[in-house]
Amino acid sequence: MSQKILTMLQMQNEMNAKVHPQWIEQEFEWDRAIWIECAELMDHHGWKWWKKQSADIEQIRLELVDIWHFGLSLLLQQAPISESLAQQVLNELDTAQNKENSLDFLKSVEAFAAFTLLNKQFSVPLFSKMLQGMNMDLNQLYTAYVGKNVLNFFRQDHGYKEGSYVKVWNGQEDNEHLVEIAEQLDPEKSSFKDDLYQQLKQRYTKFTQN
Repeated sequence: MSQKILTMLQMQNEMNAKVHPQWIEQEFEWDRAIWIECAELMDHHGWKWWKKQSADIEQIRLELVDIWHFGLSLLLQQAPISESLAQQVLNELDTAQNKENSLDFLKSVEAFAAFTLLNKQFSVPLFSKMLQGMNMDLNQLYTAYVGKNVLNFFRQDHGYKEGSYVKVWNGQEDNEHLVEIAEQLDPEKSSFKDDLYQQLKQRYTKFTQN
């Protein structure tokens, strides 16, 4: 399992370096990005007692993956990529997941956001409690993270920054195509991320370059 953590750390570093080659020296406010995502997550869950709301579980899980992107970035800003870092993250995830969560989901989000605001750090154990609240395990987090990371790379490689990227292909948004492709692949294969990228490329070429 620590290999999956290590892979995600490496992928996050590569993505950040694509945005800015010296991204660590820039000291971007990853902590701010995290707590803002927490607010968006709570809106997807529903917290307004004065109106009828129901939790959008899939959107909540996507927000958790976005928070994980920022959290990995914050960890990498403070320590270099290493097997020991990956093992530390895995241990903190596992320890928290194996303990009963006495807080309801929104309280877990608030505790995590408060820690982030106060300490400007990423708490893996508190993040793990949010995963637990959404019944997400490490394998599900890994699959979702790799998919989103590959899509981010694909967008950047195909003109997203310049504004030439086409987000809707054949009537579907790119993230919908991503989900369809990911369901047909084996996330345990070492070529998972490369296979995802190549199949995205095939679909993109087929549906946008006619």
